[in-house]
Amino acid sequence: MSHPTHDTRQYLLRLYVAGQTPKSISAFANLKNICEEHLQGRYQIEVIDLLINPTLAKDEQIFALPTLIRKLPEPVIKIIGDLSNTERVLVGLDIKVLAPEHGLKNAQP
Repeated sequence: MSHPTHDTRQYLLRLYVAGQTPKSISAFANLKNICEEHLQGRYQIEVIDLLINPTLAKDEQIFALPTLIRKLPEPVIKIIGDLSNTERVLVGLDIKVLAPEHGLKNAQP
């Protein structure tokens, strides 16, 4: 997938957690660091605590926690886990693309 040289896409990210568990806190911290480094000023993070709003799990088909859902840009993408594998998250969010012969590279040329 080719993106413009100056990527201006805005990212709406929803992180679904169940309370303030170590895994939830780690997922939020990892996501915040990734966004600060790679999406400066182009992202919004919403944290949804399913202990407070359990019906949202069914609405979004959440089966494991924590789960990150990229609502924008479309298409919607889900990533499950604590987001500690930065490269996997970058590829999953379409911030970096996987080039088989060269490994990972930035989506923006």
